[in-house]
Amino acid sequence: MDTITPRLPLTIDRALLRRLMDLDDYYAAAEAAFLAHAHGRTRMPMPLHIEADAGGFHAKGAYVALDGRAWVAVKVNSNFPGNPAKGLPTIQGAVLLYDAEDGQLLAILDSMEITSKRTAAASALAAKHLSREDAHHVAILGCGEQGRAQLAAIARVRTIRGAMAWDGQAEKARLYAEEMSRALGITVIAAPTVRQATQTADIVVTATTSREPFLGPGDVRNGTFIAAVGADAPHKSELHPELVARSKVVADSLEQARVMGDLHHAIAAGKVPCDRAHTELADIVCGRKPGWASGAETTIFDSTGLAIQDVAAAALAYDRSCSADCLFTAPEDRGNCS
Repeated sequence: MDTITPRLPLTIDRALLRRLMDLDDYYAAAEAAFLAHAHGRTRMPMPLHIEADAGGFHAKGAYVALDGRAWVAVKVNSNFPGNPAKGLPTIQGAVLLYDAEDGQLLAILDSMEITSKRTAAASALAAKHLSREDAHHVAILGCGEQGRAQLAAIARVRTIRGAMAWDGQAEKARLYAEEMSRALGITVIAAPTVRQATQTADIVVTATTSREPFLGPGDVRNGTFIAAVGADAPHKSELHPELVARSKVVADSLEQARVMGDLHHAIAAGKVPCDRAHTELADIVCGRKPGWASGAETTIFDSTGLAIQDVAAAALAYDRSCSADCLFTAPEDRGNCS
């Protein structure tokens, strides 16, 4: 039998991703990924981390069956905190999207855009289920690209009237406040301290590269929803173990959170038993377990970042690129689209 020569994979760079997908699309992809996970249509090994002298590399991959089609994606990101001083982005990488039925490489996608937007979409999905419906004020701790995506995504699921922003570099917080005020049409104020940013917030997002916890029980009010997204590697930490111990913890993945999230550090500190966590987000999204329960309950979404989110986002972007007729001059130019 003659073999068919595989077509070249599509290349979907950051500019094209931004034309194909908005935050609502990433939200839909995140919801589809967590629902697939809840119903056993995913396979996801633990991430791989490779240390380098000035940073590190993270590799994640997963299988996801969505709408009758099976996909696999593998993402490799580099994270070099000193890069901005060289004029380079902190995070760089690529997502490889495969057809899980025949193993064809379908697309190579920019991972910076996917990582930023799918992480924010997962926080918005968690906020929809775990924060009060009348949550109107947000505190963003960490004013980088992820902090921007987080506030924009949460504003899609809650009516946000104002936000406070804090960063270890005060100038970054000031610029963030100006930019996001214009972008979202709300008042965003730079705060000089963490506590001043969080003391009136209904929703708090931690999106930093911190290796030491900086948010404690005295910094948040009862009933606050906290999306902890920065501790996506074992050496990173944002929440004091005492805060984790006093809160209801919902993880994106309990297996991952026990080895690399803020839950991991609370367990290591002896503040939380190893089997202590409310549930995973997938169980709440599918309705298997309840989400927000009472106004006095502080809830933490321990977001370590799941490969299933990358798969769902990459698959949607690939489908969009194949159906966007304006991108191709003829059917044969569609590469692996099928």
